[in-house]
Amino acid sequence: MKYISISALFLTLLLISGCSDPADRGARTITGESLMAHIESLSSDEFEGRAPASRGEELTVDYLVAQLEEMGVAPGMDDGGYIQEFPLLGQRVDAGSAGMTIRENGRSAAGLAYNTDFMAWPSNEADQVEIENAEVLYVGYGIQAPEFNWDDYKGTDVEGKILVFKNSDPSDDPELFDGESRLYYGRWSYKFEKAAEMGALGAIVIHTTPTAGYGWDVVANSWGRERFALRSEGDASDNPEFNSWLTEESSRTLFEAAGLSLDDMLEAAESMDFEPVPLEGVTMNVNLQASYSDLASRNVVGMIQGNDPDLMDEYVIFTAHHDHLGIAAPPVNGDSIYNGARDNAAGVSAVLNLANALKETETELKRSAVFLFVGAEEMGLLGSLYWANNPTVHPGKISANLNMDGMQTYGPTEDVVLVGYGRNTITDVIEQFAAEAGRTVKPDPSPEQGYFYRSDHFSMARVGIPAVFPRRGNEYIGKPEGWSATIDSVDAANYHAVTDEINEYWDIEGMVDDLRLFYRSSFYIINADEKMEWVEGDEFEAVRMEMLEDAE
Repeated sequence: MKYISISALFLTLLLISGCSDPADRGARTITGESLMAHIESLSSDEFEGRAPASRGEELTVDYLVAQLEEMGVAPGMDDGGYIQEFPLLGQRVDAGSAGMTIRENGRSAAGLAYNTDFMAWPSNEADQVEIENAEVLYVGYGIQAPEFNWDDYKGTDVEGKILVFKNSDPSDDPELFDGESRLYYGRWSYKFEKAAEMGALGAIVIHTTPTAGYGWDVVANSWGRERFALRSEGDASDNPEFNSWLTEESSRTLFEAAGLSLDDMLEAAESMDFEPVPLEGVTMNVNLQASYSDLASRNVVGMIQGNDPDLMDEYVIFTAHHDHLGIAAPPVNGDSIYNGARDNAAGVSAVLNLANALKETETELKRSAVFLFVGAEEMGLLGSLYWANNPTVHPGKISANLNMDGMQTYGPTEDVVLVGYGRNTITDVIEQFAAEAGRTVKPDPSPEQGYFYRSDHFSMARVGIPAVFPRRGNEYIGKPEGWSATIDSVDAANYHAVTDEINEYWDIEGMVDDLRLFYRSSFYIINADEKMEWVEGDEFEAVRMEMLEDAE
């Protein structure tokens, strides 16, 4: 009996020892069942596609608040609540009255059709845009990047002119703009922001499938429906009168009216010696009518307080967008709900599971953890942008951001992809824990698509917070030959479609492995002696330094 008692005691000590590592203890709370429970709920038809400012959003927000309360995660707002409401301005362009005309030497040369040839909208929140005989100026990429000694404007006065931009950014020189990687300079949003900054009358981005990374149908579908933006706090009349996309064919017509070759002009933009090119003899008329609606969407914010007296007012922030596309009208093959299982019920489930795992080990946390579920991501990262402009904690106090947007739902992999790989020290931490698990971390295989600027971590990066966006790996374990190519096709077919549902290709164990890796990494970051940093020379390093200084 004495031998049995000693053996039992020894076994108990071994079990206690095995459970003593809080990172392991928290990781074990992340299971396939715990992940699928949230995904099944949020992607069910009951939640009506989770569109912003809808009944589906109300149900989603209520669900998130209830889950945080049940876990014991504290409210993250100063008023003692979980909800950060933000105003939205809905804008719908009247397609029937929208028109754009290319004029050559005072005569009409080509009338362009809305949706088919161009997409345009008032960017100054006006009800009507009526532009006649406006001068047109091609500004190449329209980039001003002093760190690369690049200025496409060369001191040209562009005020009151319609600016025409080549999409993307230069990619021929690996020493400039990270070569084939797309920086923010290459995003269409940068072009429109630059037009506003320079005092332009309007802005047109030339669409080509290679420079955009998607076809014209994506442009037409995205800008053809009701658009949403954060309502301007100041005077929106300072913005250009309109922003626009133009098809490649219509762009060719525009340049030919000035005796220029579109292909030559696109090529000319590749040189840092490029100077703006007036489209001599060419003017444009633009007519738009728009109606507006006032709406509101909501972010949900929870927090777990850290315990170190010197570090508890520093944070790691976890983000996921809770919205999707709502209800299809008309239905597609009899299905009217954009369920958004991967995009982004999976990401929301990931953050809820991370919150639960960190709650399990909260006594061992030095820094605090913020869990931010943002709305209106599908409308242009609006919820995260609002939070970045109205942060619940100072960005200079935040060590890192891990953003969960779509997860590995197709099975375990030897690798994991990190958008933002090598840009900040978060990469080093994730690589360390991946190596311990016998896995590898890889950079984004499609850097030319600019994914770093297409999800909510970008809003965090813009205010200096070191941020990464994990994506699924492609080296599948125990799957049939060609599985990765099959999944690429499945993902492409289901993206922003009513078919984004839990399906026969799902294997949640891949998400379990990934999320346990991210949990162990974030646990380390929360307890590290120093905050995470951008690498020297990164485009967000300067704003990080400003935020750190401002937070002191």
